[in-house]
Amino acid sequence: MPVALLSSRALIAVTGPDARPFLHNLLTQDVETIAPGELRFGALLSPPGRLLFDLFILGTEDGLLLDVAADRRDALIQRLSMYRLRAKVEIAADDRPVHAGWPVPEEGFIDDPRTPALGGRLYGEAAADANEDDYNRHRLAVGVPDPTNDAPQDKTYPIEADFDLLNGIDFRKGCFIGQETTSRMKRRGTIKNRMMPLSFDGAPFEFGAEVLNGELRAGQVLSGQDGVVMALLRVDRLDGDLTVDGRPVRLHRPAWMGEEAPSSNA
Repeated sequence: MPVALLSSRALIAVTGPDARPFLHNLLTQDVETIAPGELRFGALLSPPGRLLFDLFILGTEDGLLLDVAADRRDALIQRLSMYRLRAKVEIAADDRPVHAGWPVPEEGFIDDPRTPALGGRLYGEAAADANEDDYNRHRLAVGVPDPTNDAPQDKTYPIEADFDLLNGIDFRKGCFIGQETTSRMKRRGTIKNRMMPLSFDGAPFEFGAEVLNGELRAGQVLSGQDGVVMALLRVDRLDGDLTVDGRPVRLHRPAWMGEEAPSSNA
C-alpha cells in the first residue's frame, strides 16, 4: 500500500466540554455523534452557503481533531475563535503530520469517509514511500475533487463540489452555517454545476480554461495533472464532444456518484 505524507494538510485540536456542540452548530457534518476514532468529512460555509473550509473531523477521547488545508489553518483557528464566544472550548494547532494510504487502508489508517476507493488517512508518524503527487493522481483517478484547490474560497457551493455525494453534508442534523441555501438546492434539485474529472492526452490546461461543448460553454478546468483534470461542468451540457483549448477531452462519471448525479454518453 503506498503511503504519502500530505504536507498540504494540517491539524487543529478542538477540546473542552463544549467542543462537540460548538462545532455541531457550525459545520455541515453531524459532530455530536462522532465516536472516538471515527472520521467524517464536512465543511465550514459562509452564511450565504459557499465553501470556506473543507475539513475532516476525527473524534477523540477529549474532543475533536480537524484535518484542514495547511495554508488555511491559521485562518480557520481565527474564525472558530470568533464564533467561540462563551463556549468552553480550546482551539489550538496540532503538529502531528497527516498521511494517506491507498487503495486499501492498513492497520493504523482510518477509512476515508468520502468513498472507500480513496483508501485511508493516518494522523501521526508513518513511513512514507510515495509523495503527494502520487496521492493526487490516485484521487483524480477515483474522480474526487480537492475543494482546497478546486473551489476558490467563498465562490463555490458545497453541492457543486459534490459534498452531498461524498458524505460531506448531513441534511438531517439541523442548523449549520449556510444550511438554508444548501438544503434548498438539494430539496429543489436546482443543481446546475458539478465537479467531474476530464481525461485527455498531454499536459494539463490552465486553471480556469473554458470547457466547450461544440460552441457552447460547458464549464471550466480546475486543478489537475498530465492526462486528467477536475472540472466544474454544467450538468445540461455534458453530452456531446467536449474540448478545451481546441483539444478533445473525455468526461468520466465516477462510480461513487450513483444515480443522483447527471448521466452522460461520454
